[in-house]
Amino acid sequence: MSAEGMSGYYKSCWDRDLSSFPWPRLIAFWLRCENWKPLFLLTGRIPPWLQGTLLRNGPGMHTVGETRYNHWFDGLALLHSFTIRDGEVCYRSKYLRSDTYKANIEANRIVVSEFGTMAYPDPCKNIFSKAFSYLSHTIPDFTDNCLINIMKCGEDFYATTETNYIRKINPQTLETLEKVDYRNYVTVNLATAHPHYDAAGNVLNMGTSIMDKGKTRYVVFRIPAAVPEDKKGTNPLKHTEVFCSITSRSLLSPSYYHSFGVTENHIVFLEQPFKLDILKMSTAYIRGANWASCLAFHKEDKTYIHVIDQRTRKPLPTKFYTDPMVVFHHVNAYEEDGCLLFDVITYEDSSLYELFYLANLNQDFEENCRLTSIPTLRRFAVPLSVDKNAEVGSNLIKLTSTTAKALKEKDDQVYCQPELLYEGLELPRINYARNGKRYRYVFAAEVQWSPIPTKGLSYQPSSLPIPKSCLFCLFWMPKVLQNWLVHPLM
Repeated sequence: MSAEGMSGYYKSCWDRDLSSFPWPRLIAFWLRCENWKPLFLLTGRIPPWLQGTLLRNGPGMHTVGETRYNHWFDGLALLHSFTIRDGEVCYRSKYLRSDTYKANIEANRIVVSEFGTMAYPDPCKNIFSKAFSYLSHTIPDFTDNCLINIMKCGEDFYATTETNYIRKINPQTLETLEKVDYRNYVTVNLATAHPHYDAAGNVLNMGTSIMDKGKTRYVVFRIPAAVPEDKKGTNPLKHTEVFCSITSRSLLSPSYYHSFGVTENHIVFLEQPFKLDILKMSTAYIRGANWASCLAFHKEDKTYIHVIDQRTRKPLPTKFYTDPMVVFHHVNAYEEDGCLLFDVITYEDSSLYELFYLANLNQDFEENCRLTSIPTLRRFAVPLSVDKNAEVGSNLIKLTSTTAKALKEKDDQVYCQPELLYEGLELPRINYARNGKRYRYVFAAEVQWSPIPTKGLSYQPSSLPIPKSCLFCLFWMPKVLQNWLVHPLM
């Protein structure tokens, strides 16, 4: 079936009578089909001052022909837009027409590998075609199925994932435009889907450069919001610059990371013992394994905290570390009285990723697939300058606003002991106007044993100089249990 024919198939949800669908099932149905025509359905009241368009992204299609993806986050990207105007909400959705999407739909089977699903050649191919497929997967060209986030770059919008590819989109029509390879502008094989923005709109992001000139590095790069006057009309991506780079502690096992933190003067990066084995990755296709199996948590290793000074573009010389942990989401970071404080959601192992294999998301989930590590909001404090005369074992953090510690050790090392703020918290979001600054509120989901969060949470951490007794949580729970919460947005 052709890509255009398949698009007509998914468009056909408009030919169905949806009036009898209960709301939870109707919403779930929308999340898996395209809605090109504007859809106006609303309960309650939208405040008149709320105007604009909300863009979202996520996995939408998990089955192509007779083949099925293994992992929830392998699904083909489905774009969503909610246009809010004059008290009404207009909803549209459309599949990202990535090269991955087109190839899969054209073949009517999964032919492009995703992180949790390895695609294999057509069994009808001859032996030479199969041999070439095995060879080409030794150094894989990653998917452009950009299903994680939306990035604003200058006046343009891009769907993003964690590979070197991003896809430009039209925010009004959700039309897929050109494919962009970060490697044309900066040497990275992987990049986060959670960049940061400064007040001028410049993009700050991180990526991993694997075995470039004999080294594996974590690269911080900056994309300007505007180009110089003499370069007007050119894409800001063409003016991408390397801000700083940190050499990985392991050439063939770099750390996996999903996000990082920034303040006005510093960048925080966690080199955690959740690592990607490059040798295993290069042989995964031959071994019949997926790329996700090449990720492993090394509980015997430390988590290293890298702090980069944005003014010098160099890491601080002190070696900061903490216990082994896995972090997907940074919440926020800020500076106070010569210290850098940052809040993250931590796990004691990598079991979260395993939960989202589709084979685990079934009716027996609660009995068979419980989390072995509860997501926990923790606050770390790092001294921006270390007194070399301080005694070994002394706490270098003198703040009264946190119980987090930084204990001086021998050989210019500092062990960071966090403050536990809240257990069972994930998908955090803040008012981005407070990003990199002292802040008061976190908006997140409380994670229970269900794979889908069932409570929305507004949490006030003690980042402002207020009594600890002022800490509080506000909960919102959907009236209908089948409703799903999604990542809060501000």
